[in-house]
Formats: sequence, structure tokens, C-alpha cells
Amino acid sequence: MNHHDTISRVTRSKEEAKASYDSLSRWYDVLTGWGERKFRKIGLQKLAAREGEKILEIGFGTGYCILALARAVGNSGKICGLDISEGMRNIAQSRIERADLAKRVELKMGDAARLPFEADSFDAVFMSFTLELFDTPEIPIVLQQCQKVLKSGGRIGVVAMSKEGKSNSLVRLYEWSHARFPHYVDCRPIYVRQALDDAGFHILDTTKLSYWGIPVEVVVARKGLQRISRNLDIV
Repeated sequence: MNHHDTISRVTRSKEEAKASYDSLSRWYDVLTGWGERKFRKIGLQKLAAREGEKILEIGFGTGYCILALARAVGNSGKICGLDISEGMRNIAQSRIERADLAKRVELKMGDAARLPFEADSFDAVFMSFTLELFDTPEIPIVLQQCQKVLKSGGRIGVVAMSKEGKSNSLVRLYEWSHARFPHYVDCRPIYVRQALDDAGFHILDTTKLSYWGIPVEVVVARKGLQRISRNLDIV
């Protein structure tokens, strides 16, 4: 059996997801942002954005990572963000303007399964708790789109809930909640490293973490260079 056959499906529509995140945008940081921040920070450290780079963040939410990336690339760099939610975009845009970083950042609304950017445009792509929001058949499509917009040798960093390792009661409860209440629990654990590997990326670094007992993977990979593999486990 293909591992991807064991991943729960996403049954809510894109329109329903957009409406949900629009309504949650004002409270998102209070509800989930604080818990995810540690993992986002590790993902950003692993991606290691450099001055002058052009980087795309997919699913930028309220803009926490956008700000960090914009500061990292400096005045000579550029950050583009894509999100499905207008509410999230409005909050992120306000934060960017308050931080006086608007000249470095361009935010767009859209679907990562059809990225509105030219091929070979970016030095890096970053996703944090976003890839697992897509239905299982769409995950390889999103990663193919990332391959397209990345320059040769470009990096991708993904932070996501993971199905790697032995299942535990918390994972099973989460997946049960996702199946029963898909409009409220709209993401689920996926095979992060395998998805990137299947999409043709060369894995550089995998860090395994735990989010209240639910496994999280931080995976950094590269487009079009010789494979290098390094695995780190953090308890």
C-alpha cells in the first residue's frame, strides 16, 4: 500500500476554507499562532534566508514569517506571499506596513495548486502548517508548482504535522476529529519528507519534533542538485 493511501482526505471546499479563515483571521494568533510559533521559527532557521534573495511564502496567514523573511533578505531582497484568505492578507499587510517593510513584500490571494508566478522566479519557497491543508491528490500538484517557480538549486522549507513513526492516541484522536468535523479541524498529519521526495526534491535536512504529542516534521530540500541527507531528532 502506498503510504499516501493512509492519509485522511480533506473534504471541505476551497470556498469553505476561505470563509473559515476570513472569519478566524482576527483571532488566529490567539487560537493557534502562539503554539505554532516555535515550529515556524525552527523552519525559518533551517531555510536560512539570505540577503538579496527572492522568497515565496505559501499560506502566510497573519504574517509572522513574512516579517522575519523580509528582514532576512534586506533591502535588496523581495518576499512574495500567497494566501487564500483576504482576512489573513489584511492583517498581514497591516503588520508589514507598521514594520516599514512594505517595499520588500508583495502579498497576493490565490491557490497554491495554480501559483500565479513565472517559472524560475524564486530562490526559496516556505510553507508552515499549510501543505497538510490540501487534499491528498493536491499535495503533489502543489509541490510540482513549487518546483516550477523555484530557480535551479532553489530551496524549499516545509513545516507540517507528520504521520511518520508509530501512531499514538493523540494522532488517532486528531484524525478522528478531522474526519468528523472537517470544517473545524481542517488539516491532518501527512508524510512530509516522502511527499517532497516523490515530487523530485533532494532532501537536505529533516528535523522531527512534537506538538503536544503530534509529530511535526521540518524538512528542507533543494531543486535540481545532488542529494544530501541529514536527519536530526529533537526530543
